[in-house]
Amino acid sequence: MTVLQELESRLATALISVLGEPVMATVTPTADLRFGDYQSNAAMVLAKQRKTNPRALAQQIMDSLDLTDLATAEIAGPGFLNFRILPGAYAMRAAALIRDERLGVPASGVGRTVVVDFSAPNVAKPMHVGHIRSTIIGDSLVRIARFLGFRVIADNHIGDWGTQFGMILVGWKTLLNAAALEIDPIPELVRIYREINAATKDQPDLLETCKRELVKLQAGNPENLAIWQQCINVSKRGLQKIYTKLDVSFDHWLGESHYNEQLAGLVDEFLEQGLARVSHGAVCIFSDGSKAPDDDPFLVHKEDGWTDNPTIIRKADGGFLYATTDLATIQFRIDKWQADHVWYVVGVPQQLHFRQLFEAAARWGKTGDFRHIAFGSILGDDRKLMKTRSGENVQLSDVLTEAVERAAAVIAEKNPGLPAAEAAAIAETVGIGAVKFAELSQNRLTDYVFSWDRMLALHGDTAPYLQYSYVRIRSIFRKLDTPFDATTCQVVLGDNEEIHLARLLVRFGEIVPTILDDFRPNLLANYLLELARAFHSFFEACPVLKATEPSRSSRLALCDLTSRTLQQGLSLLGIKVPDKM
Repeated sequence: MTVLQELESRLATALISVLGEPVMATVTPTADLRFGDYQSNAAMVLAKQRKTNPRALAQQIMDSLDLTDLATAEIAGPGFLNFRILPGAYAMRAAALIRDERLGVPASGVGRTVVVDFSAPNVAKPMHVGHIRSTIIGDSLVRIARFLGFRVIADNHIGDWGTQFGMILVGWKTLLNAAALEIDPIPELVRIYREINAATKDQPDLLETCKRELVKLQAGNPENLAIWQQCINVSKRGLQKIYTKLDVSFDHWLGESHYNEQLAGLVDEFLEQGLARVSHGAVCIFSDGSKAPDDDPFLVHKEDGWTDNPTIIRKADGGFLYATTDLATIQFRIDKWQADHVWYVVGVPQQLHFRQLFEAAARWGKTGDFRHIAFGSILGDDRKLMKTRSGENVQLSDVLTEAVERAAAVIAEKNPGLPAAEAAAIAETVGIGAVKFAELSQNRLTDYVFSWDRMLALHGDTAPYLQYSYVRIRSIFRKLDTPFDATTCQVVLGDNEEIHLARLLVRFGEIVPTILDDFRPNLLANYLLELARAFHSFFEACPVLKATEPSRSSRLALCDLTSRTLQQGLSLLGIKVPDKM
């Protein structure tokens, strides 16, 4: 049980004593340590409900509250209850964390299945800088949910079925350089697509040829299916290189094509159940009038009032759309995988699509906790969408390569004596970690400016600063003559800096479960920065190796626990730690 949970439990017991009935008791960390470690507004809320004096009720609660060996309390302002945790209580809990592999994090997700849909690039196209956010946020949520005990299914819903394949098929048959395809498949597929696409502008007959090749593919033509499958295979190889570099993995790569055979029957079912109707030859889902117009995704407000804003699940020409495929995907995930939760890590512009999708699924009887985990954009120095000088999207592989190269330059300057192979491995860890932390330290809904100098700095709010903090701690233990076993130590806290370090270490188990409340990995990133700063303050104020016993062993144990917490926290963000820097 965390300190916060212990406080809530004791407060709940006091409230039963005062009010004679169970009442929800909420405790939160204080924003300012001058007012204590934790606080509760329970007396104010309950006094308002019961039309009584909040300070008087707070005093009654205080009189019934047993905080023995845990904390002291005081009443503040109009009726806040402020709690200060005793140093002995922090010492006892820090000692317990030293012996706890989970570092105090509860397995709160056990028994629930969550599907995380993230990254989802298009086949035969390069991943660009815009894929950073979905890929890195999605991977961190997968890691955090698994650590919390959820059964997690990571699904890369790749775009492997669409109109671009008509042009790729023609390009494959007429322009393909097999050697270039083998060396680096994505650029070769992009090249043949672009050349055919450009040629169709002046050659109407070529465009018709592309359409015929696409129809043949959709009809199951063996030759075109074989080429399409080769495109998928070589594209996956190219994508996997990037995922390997990022240390991102998936349980499944079920793309759009996986659901093709279900689409016709799905549309028929929607028509039969009255969930959709034909409009101008297309099959559409309209508002059913069950929601207020402001909350209805199938209505839009225009100058003349509210009007229909349907989603199309079959075009007039018989073709299907993303909405159709996404409904079939939900059906598969709920029926086949028995998902309790489905999280879609997709950019803000797709908000309406997911509102309509989730509403349509609910009408269809596909119940589950569906969430669109939206995110903003990555901007260049001009605060516009990050592009190359030629106006094209910056490729993700180029970003990662440059991150590693820049990290290598910083490491060579700081530690020129490192062997080449070791320096290269550290540069990979630091460079990739810097890109990930720059993303995950942001509120996911905000746009942010991509800055190399800021993300690779050894000081400030960066991954290299956290990695350096870990390296600095582990270097302490390399100076010892004998191996150190923290589990045998008694933790004693005296100085303010070591009390504060223990305070933050104890809060790790409180922070991690809250990340999934609103899908905010930046809460963990900010916590790790605060922990690292607390460690550096502790290390400067409190001698470790030169301290006398029992302080020496206690402080070594705190150092060890801090390094474990930093390593585990960064791991949940998908960031590795090096042994040296």
